[in-house]
Amino acid sequence: MRENFATVLETVADVRADFTAVTHGERSRTWRDLDDRASRLAAFLAGRGVGAQSRVAIALYNGIEYLESVFAVLKLRAIPVNVNYRYQPDEMLHLFDDAQVTAVIFDASLGERVAAARAGSRTLHTLVQVGGPDADPASDGPATDGPATDDYEQAIAAAAPRRRETRGVEHWLMYTGGTTGKPKGVLVRHSWLYSVVSANGFLLVGEPIPDSLDALRATTRRLSARGDAIVCLPAPPLMHATGMYTTLGALLASGRVVYLTGRSYDAGELARTIAAQRVDTVSIVGDVFALPLADVLDRAARAGQPYDLSSLRRMLSVGVTWSADVKRRLLAHADFVCRDMVAASEGGPFAVCETRRGDGVVTGRFTLLPGARVIDDAGHDVTAGSGQVGMLAAPADDEVGYLGDEAKTAQTFRSYGGKRWVVPGDLASIAADGSVTFHGRGSRVINTGGEKVFAEEVEQVLIEHPGVRDALVVGLPDQRWGHRVTAVVSVSDGGPTADELTDHVARRLADYKKPRGIVFVDDVRRSPSGKADLRWAQTVAAGGDASR
Repeated sequence: MRENFATVLETVADVRADFTAVTHGERSRTWRDLDDRASRLAAFLAGRGVGAQSRVAIALYNGIEYLESVFAVLKLRAIPVNVNYRYQPDEMLHLFDDAQVTAVIFDASLGERVAAARAGSRTLHTLVQVGGPDADPASDGPATDGPATDDYEQAIAAAAPRRRETRGVEHWLMYTGGTTGKPKGVLVRHSWLYSVVSANGFLLVGEPIPDSLDALRATTRRLSARGDAIVCLPAPPLMHATGMYTTLGALLASGRVVYLTGRSYDAGELARTIAAQRVDTVSIVGDVFALPLADVLDRAARAGQPYDLSSLRRMLSVGVTWSADVKRRLLAHADFVCRDMVAASEGGPFAVCETRRGDGVVTGRFTLLPGARVIDDAGHDVTAGSGQVGMLAAPADDEVGYLGDEAKTAQTFRSYGGKRWVVPGDLASIAADGSVTFHGRGSRVINTGGEKVFAEEVEQVLIEHPGVRDALVVGLPDQRWGHRVTAVVSVSDGGPTADELTDHVARRLADYKKPRGIVFVDDVRRSPSGKADLRWAQTVAAGGDASR
């Protein structure tokens, strides 16, 4: 549907005005309240010069305010920019400048980092703070102050709702960890966004995707009358595509979204919330979320106090390996569908694996989705049963690309046979029976806990330490995190310890990028041209013989 996404949300809001749209702990918002508060926030931002095509950064934890902020920015035909709340000031500044952000809505606990990034920004002029130090005892720093910082609730209370307007189809921007060590903005049209998120909503409840506002209105009335709308709990952060697209998909399909209140993942809270809110759909990121949940459920069952998961119908996972053993453990506690998806912020989805209790459960075996392929470097299909490892590819919209990076866009979005394909570098092979085995990312991207870490970025920071002679960074398999960042380092005499190097990286980069293991060697092995010997580094990092 070629409509502005704000107009799409407003259409749903009009039909479901008195229904609850979102719940966060003890707080809830009806669609009427959500629309009204977003309209007031939009009016405030417009008064600060935010308009069509402006970029507004959102540095918030999961909650109602995140959703209100996205809705408000879209109402202005502006573009929300997702900010990883784990970023340090230099990383924030890069994103602010890359996206040319003019305003930021941020949680008070991030105040020091936002203030530091703002000091170096060429474009940022408006800051809106959610909460305050008193409201967040876990704050890692005071909120910024001064005349340029506004309070979120005061801004909404002081503004009259902005009138709706006729809008064109604008752009949507989703920043991803990328493959360059710096966050990359994937720029798409709202029509692309609508089709992607609809698969997380309408298709889950067996409804065709509406192709017009009239069809959406009729579908929303029908789903509302049925009374069995989705109750969806996205456990991943909204700052990532999985959390945001699951949220928007549920809302479009007349569902209610439920968020956890903790600012770090708590599997016990997830289990309790499923029971308390009668959640039927949970979104996770592989074993990073599933393994702690299985542990919590097992302990509760052994204690004779099992959690009530009777409402649960489906658990969705995207982006990180979801192992067969963990699936089996979860399914022992309830009968639901485990839906494991291979997708990327750039496009897809590529392949899916659905498992129920009693099915044969395997790890990393998928079925290609319609239109998706496994191709070689020339764009030819890999032959089933050949054992050849190729790259996953899916049809791509002509207008999808990386913001301000034509070279990277050309590398990821390729033309074969007169059609455009997204090829983000995910490796796979096809068995003789047509099933697909996923082999992970082919570039030097380490996917750890749902976050992307570019190995060379960490290497550069390590080598900047005066006591480090050389370093290579690899990802080692990890049952919970998918992979863990591990460094192979050579140091000068009397050089730094592992703890000192870890602290050095943590001062420069987000916490999830720091090495979880460091192996010291006399010399880092490279070719005469200086090219890294990654197989050697992988062997050494895993505890193998460095002499081989």
